[in-house]
Amino acid sequence: MTDLLAPVAASSLAEQARAALGKRNLVFVGLMGAGKSVIGKMVAQALSIPFVDTDGEIEKVSRMTIAELFASYGEPEFRALEARVIDRLLKGGPRVISTGGGAFINDNTRRLIKQGGISVWLKADLDVLWERVNKRDHRPLLKTENPKATLENLMNHRYPIYAEADLTVYSGNVRKETMVTNVLSAVVELAEKGQGK
Repeated sequence: MTDLLAPVAASSLAEQARAALGKRNLVFVGLMGAGKSVIGKMVAQALSIPFVDTDGEIEKVSRMTIAELFASYGEPEFRALEARVIDRLLKGGPRVISTGGGAFINDNTRRLIKQGGISVWLKADLDVLWERVNKRDHRPLLKTENPKATLENLMNHRYPIYAEADLTVYSGNVRKETMVTNVLSAVVELAEKGQGK
């Protein structure tokens, strides 16, 4: 009998989160492999609002892959383009936006996100991230002699900045549906504290 109530409860939670969001965007931040795109898509579906991945938008605008952009123009130029794309996306809410791992580190981009949305940091431990990213070869920042050490260095540098996000949700070895519920619950809780609109 309780299994039959689960979809109703999830639907009610999604409705509460959608109301709490209002016209604002829900912006996922965090390191590569944290689940920003996968969980972001599922949250957008639950909220019945559009999902956008900034890396996909950047590739569309530039007609280059992220790796090609890094190789051709370097990280500073990539971050400038990323900030412009995020600024444009934030003006078209409400939507769920998944950002690249370095986006929230940029002071200007972080300010834009804080003004135009509710930021959600998907926080994961090193072993969880490594398990998710070590099988893929498309991460420009991990093309180093010791990619796991590089990932750990990124964590050490970026986690204090990600901690400035409005919400922190742990991304571990749990079901994706559980992660979605955790995000929606965090949005509702933020609104109940008077910070969600």
